[in-house]
Amino acid sequence: MKISKWPMVAGAALGIIAPLLTYNGNPANMGFCAACFLRDTAGSIGLHQAAPLQYIRPELIGLILGALISALLSKEFKPRGGSAPFTRFFLGIFAMIGALVFLGCPWRAYLRLGGGDLTAIAGIAGLFVGVLGGIFFANKGFSLGKAKEQSTIIGFLPIIIALLLFLGLLSQFSLGEGLPLYFSQKGPAAQHANLWLSLGVGLILGVLMQKSRFCSIGAFRNMVLFKDPTLLSGVIALVLFAMLTNYSLGQFHLGFEKQPIAHNQWLWNFLGMALCGLCFALGGGCPGKHLVHLGEGDNNSSMFILGMLVGAAAAHRLSLAASSAGISEYSPYALLAGFIFCIYIGLTRKSAV
Repeated sequence: MKISKWPMVAGAALGIIAPLLTYNGNPANMGFCAACFLRDTAGSIGLHQAAPLQYIRPELIGLILGALISALLSKEFKPRGGSAPFTRFFLGIFAMIGALVFLGCPWRAYLRLGGGDLTAIAGIAGLFVGVLGGIFFANKGFSLGKAKEQSTIIGFLPIIIALLLFLGLLSQFSLGEGLPLYFSQKGPAAQHANLWLSLGVGLILGVLMQKSRFCSIGAFRNMVLFKDPTLLSGVIALVLFAMLTNYSLGQFHLGFEKQPIAHNQWLWNFLGMALCGLCFALGGGCPGKHLVHLGEGDNNSSMFILGMLVGAAAAHRLSLAASSAGISEYSPYALLAGFIFCIYIGLTRKSAV
């Protein structure tokens, strides 16, 4: 198989696996959402107290470990980092806030569309505009600098943390008096497929995503800059196979109204994902790609993911996130702060600090 075909394979796999996870217990149209699952994990370790949103998602652990296996086999495990960690951290925070205004990451935007949710269209349009903003700043000289080689031990730290989270999920142990791990009894995080099924399909996707270099942000960027449709073909495969799988499972519901865990405020869907697209473009890729990079030893991505975890905590502790009823009164201010931050670093960051 030619390398150009792998993004289509990875996208098709995600389009099939995510609806199957929904069929087996994951929330509707949220079979595999990097942002939502990071939010649930943040709640499980106590970063926020939104009771319906607390569960360590084994799909994320599988994704990281699958990417590690693929990277080791292909000799692409290369510990690196140290490039603008502070900037990456805040890009992760604002990316998560934008995602929680839209109610999903780029992967979920496409999966929502693949489930018939037409409210995702405004979000996908916003994502594209955000990526265009990232291209604009790159053409102006924006750079987060070059990563530096790091020790193997440092490269394995995110893997160790992922394994510790998995141990916590298996045992649901308490860290001490007043410091438990939290697991939702109702709500979206209480809806989950079998643990071993979730871990197993995460492993498969981790291998495919690492091998294919699949990235929903790179798909737009490469098409605009280089007229290269390789990654975009993977996104198209994702949507098409999600539609086919959802339809075959009786999960396809076309329309704008009463879509699961979504709202129909098109302007805020657009702006939330525009902020996401801008943050992801400036930060070097979508959240799925950053999680895969953890398996390759990339600690620059670790800082971005850490920022997303903190962003999830801020979004729910400060009432910045949207709900099925729509955005909160504070959501517009959070989006404005995110755009100001991105524009500032986009215009001023020419080299790493």
